[in-house]
Amino acid sequence: MIRAFKKDEELLKDIQAMNLSTNEVTLWWLGQSGYLIQYKDKRILLDPYLSDSLTVKYQHTEKPHVRISERVIDPSLLPKIDIITSSHNHTDHLDAETINPILNNSPYCKLIIPEANRKFVADRLKINADFPIGLNAGESFTEDDISFYAIPAAHNELDVNEDGKYPYLGYIIQLGSFAIYHSGDTLNYKGIEEWISPFKPAIALLPINGNDPERKVAGNLNAEEAVALGKKCHIPVVIPCHYDLFAFNTADVNQFISIAKRSSQGYCVLELGGKFSSYEI
Repeated sequence: MIRAFKKDEELLKDIQAMNLSTNEVTLWWLGQSGYLIQYKDKRILLDPYLSDSLTVKYQHTEKPHVRISERVIDPSLLPKIDIITSSHNHTDHLDAETINPILNNSPYCKLIIPEANRKFVADRLKINADFPIGLNAGESFTEDDISFYAIPAAHNELDVNEDGKYPYLGYIIQLGSFAIYHSGDTLNYKGIEEWISPFKPAIALLPINGNDPERKVAGNLNAEEAVALGKKCHIPVVIPCHYDLFAFNTADVNQFISIAKRSSQGYCVLELGGKFSSYEI
């Protein structure tokens, strides 16, 4: 079992110790594609998965989701959360056992989702269908000086529903003058850099687990592709994710490190519960 760098009460203390009066952006890796972002007095959760719901669901199937790393925190312990995002409907990006305890404790929290998934999200979370903020590719949501811009994700294809809406998205999160690209689950596709580059993100949060059909799940960028995307879009720091959660669907982060070094791509590999701050760029 991969141990967390910080978890539970220790992680909570680290989060709560942040200076809320600074413009510094800090993010913690919560495992898989999940991150907690602190900016001023706002806390944002990206695709959090903080339960064992998938392990339980698939334990007696041909596709067991055996956890290989610790859960970093019980979601009910998290302090006030202002915004949660979900990039698509897969449970490790839209988990009722994670999101519902957070919504219960943060009654003014907003939930940003792909508009294409509104009914599914409402059914899974058992919430009013009018509650989520739905975005399609090219649309945005802004609150104060924080904006979320939706861009398409290919998982595995650039799927569009009958209304022309994308069920798989990535988000550019603009925090003042600082931008982060959270890809969600995606493969490379023609024109992806044209969606990303205009925002000049300082950080890209990219999956590295690759696309292996034998896993019988939709695929992602591999280490080489994640580094190449960072280089193509001139992103100063790539932070890898979507690995070291389930035994059947992971990757060797050391391969990512080697490729990033060879390519002169800036990067940061976070431990579970570890953090990265904008002043480090």
